[in-house]
Amino acid sequence: MAKASAKILIIDDEQSIRRTLKEILEYEGYKIEEAEDGSEGMVKIKTKKYDVVFCDIKMPKMDGLEVLANASKLKPDLPIVMISGHATMETAVKAVKTGAFDFIEKPLDLNRLLITVRNALDKSKLLVETKKLRRRSTQVMEMVGESSAILKIKETVDRVAPTDARVFVTGDNGTGKELVARWIHEKSNRKDGPFVEVNCAAIPSELIESELFGHERGSFTSAHKQHIGKFEQSNGGTLFLDEIGDMSLSAQAKVLRALQENRITRVGGDKEISVDVRIVSATNKDLLQEVEKMRFRLDLYHRLNVIPIKVPSLNDRKGDIPLLANHFIQHISDQNKMPAKPITRNAVKALQDIHWTGNVRELKNIIERLLILSDTKITSADVEKYVYSPTEVKVTNNFDRFENLQEFKEYAEKSFLEHKLTKNSWNVSKTAEEISIQRSHLYNKMDKYNLKRQ
Repeated sequence: MAKASAKILIIDDEQSIRRTLKEILEYEGYKIEEAEDGSEGMVKIKTKKYDVVFCDIKMPKMDGLEVLANASKLKPDLPIVMISGHATMETAVKAVKTGAFDFIEKPLDLNRLLITVRNALDKSKLLVETKKLRRRSTQVMEMVGESSAILKIKETVDRVAPTDARVFVTGDNGTGKELVARWIHEKSNRKDGPFVEVNCAAIPSELIESELFGHERGSFTSAHKQHIGKFEQSNGGTLFLDEIGDMSLSAQAKVLRALQENRITRVGGDKEISVDVRIVSATNKDLLQEVEKMRFRLDLYHRLNVIPIKVPSLNDRKGDIPLLANHFIQHISDQNKMPAKPITRNAVKALQDIHWTGNVRELKNIIERLLILSDTKITSADVEKYVYSPTEVKVTNNFDRFENLQEFKEYAEKSFLEHKLTKNSWNVSKTAEEISIQRSHLYNKMDKYNLKRQ
């Protein structure tokens, strides 16, 4: 939470204390409001929005503990810091049990004060993010399909979800691994907690540890403030580690320790933080092959692979395409407030004849395209017109358009390379490794055929 937007209320009957606090906090860039007793403070808390409240304990009309009790019921997420010059340890304990974020004794220590403010604002920010994640997790799409593979996945999810067992989801890109993870969370005892997703392939290896475990201010050059990592953000809920096969070995070692001890340490810190997190991980790689190549830890693989779930490719469950097509038509139409168009039987058959490299995700995108571009209904002619790209058109019975063998070979090579690059999201290194050529060689081929990501 940026300082410029942080609003702090100071409740204290001593004007000198209010003035001192106000000067210190305004110098740091915070917006300050004051109340000279508990009654005025409660009115302000009820009618305005604050990010942090500082409240004295001994005050006329309404003392600080009463303010704390009432405010905690009214706004349970509001961090309230109690301050006092006469309090006993018993009073401090009572304040914390009642819901105080922290307790500071007078005379106020400047460093302690500023650290407390920053920690309270971090908590507020974390609660806001958690609520957003909870709202997002309630909008989980259905697992659509009646194939034996999908029915088996649904049965496994129903059995494993109520437990805290770790689940390891495998399958090609676009098959719905994240959807399986979200349903496990949604059907679990943790459904009211956050569902936090980390795409390990999308985060640079030098930043993955900070992203997962957080970092302390000043722990590296760009660490200008403390950062709460994904393990802490998902405390009490589910952490989904997507594409975990792309995680660096150093991060794998820390994840293994976190799973073993249920504790993490922020980058640049020495304090151990307890976490209560359920792990669901996913990959499109064969991790045992990665273990053999010394790119993945075998001990971590066994920790993650408690309940394995294999999500089939769309090509292995083409009988589900009619259900999926109608589901997406209705979902996309509702989402875009447009009338749903019927799809003909021949159009569905045409969709079933396609080789789906992008699986269910690709089918959803295609249905959206057909809904927008077709007329009153989706026909097989629409599928032929709007789905097949020039590199996907079957060359069978079209050999006459090639003058010689070299021309056909170049066409086939270009089509093959574009297919593989698209499948791997235009990751040149990954594609070169998959088709067993040098990366520089692949770049030369891309230049030759003018292959560029659209």
